[in-house]
Amino acid sequence: MPWFDPAGAGTKAQVLLLMESPGPQTVAVGDLGFSSLDNEDPTTQKVRRAMTLSRLDPAHCLRWNVIPWALLGPDGRRRSPRVDDLEDARPALTTLVSGLPFLKVVVTFGGAALEGWMRYLTLTDTPVLVPTLAVPHPSPANGHRRHEAFLRTTFALDRAADLCR
Repeated sequence: MPWFDPAGAGTKAQVLLLMESPGPQTVAVGDLGFSSLDNEDPTTQKVRRAMTLSRLDPAHCLRWNVIPWALLGPDGRRRSPRVDDLEDARPALTTLVSGLPFLKVVVTFGGAALEGWMRYLTLTDTPVLVPTLAVPHPSPANGHRRHEAFLRTTFALDRAADLCR
């Protein structure tokens, strides 16, 4: 499971940027991997580019994965998340969110992150209720309506900035 980025907002985060699961480059470095806005993978580069165009200060953000461990199939390749994976990860998400006392908004990236967050909100006894903004996953493989997805992400990050004021 990747560690928190020591350069990120940590427990002072106002914005949770909730991704799907660790990407191949994070998984490749094993225990040394960080879920970080400084990662050089294509997905993170797109998030960083949208953040640069928005008014959201990265110092207010914590990037994390709704499933914080690698999802690998029997062939060792990355696989898509299943409902059972989201449910297995829900206690970790519950623990994470309970440790974010300044949380004001969650931005989910992609369907799996949104589904995991909704499962947390609806299946946890006392969830932390904050506004949620859902945007498409910025993966290079998600090429359909790419420009629109980028605009939605940028606008959502702007809205998140408004909620941090």
